[in-house]
Amino acid sequence: MIDTHSHLFVEEFAEDLPEVIRRAKEAGVTHVFMPNIDHTSLDDMLKVCAQYPGYCYPMLGYHPTSVGLFSKAEVLSMKRCLALGHPFIGIGEVGLDLYWDKTYLREQQEVLDEQIQWALEWNLPLVIHCREAFPQLFEVLQPYKNTPLSGVFHSFTGTSEEAAQALEYENFLLGINGVVTFKKATLPEVLKQVPLERLVLETDSPYLAPVPFRGKRNESSYIGKVADKLAEVYGVPTEQIRAVTTRNALKLFKIPE
Repeated sequence: MIDTHSHLFVEEFAEDLPEVIRRAKEAGVTHVFMPNIDHTSLDDMLKVCAQYPGYCYPMLGYHPTSVGLFSKAEVLSMKRCLALGHPFIGIGEVGLDLYWDKTYLREQQEVLDEQIQWALEWNLPLVIHCREAFPQLFEVLQPYKNTPLSGVFHSFTGTSEEAAQALEYENFLLGINGVVTFKKATLPEVLKQVPLERLVLETDSPYLAPVPFRGKRNESSYIGKVADKLAEVYGVPTEQIRAVTTRNALKLFKIPE
């Protein structure tokens, strides 16, 4: 399995990261893809990826909840990291978040559009965070619908209509995490309309731990619970879920098998 979205570089893992990595490997996790948060987290993320080369893979991005009035300059300063020989496998975590605050919607949209340009220029997949903002997100994405832009709608928890709209972007997949295991989740019903070939697994560690770990710190080793739930939803063996989602992730992020 591949954990396509995990923040193992944050302080929640400072005390026991080697044990977390060991448990992930024992659980069958072969790769961990790590989206950045903003300019303040970049060094910590790259340090962890350097400690675990060929296992932890970094992305470059500026999270929408970090966007404020003067964030455009900080984002542009990060662009220099995409110089020749950069280590990044994707542009993320980027997107829109109107759940906590709607003050900087315009700035969030501008920052997202800038990072879409990076994804296209460097031929990297985009990892999109969207919370309470699908109409505004599709407004930004619409001009790029017929471009080679690819990526993941991370932590997808939208409606059937939003899923259909997302899948109109033919080079995009949906990232499914522990939310699918929650008792009141509507996601299992939505996914019945989504081909397995359009999904990847993720944890979003340290957040959104699956049942039976809900409420605790999430970690990459728990991703098997997501695969098990998807096997139940699709009516196929867990091994098939693991194999197909792994193949999807490797292809999208251009990682050799």
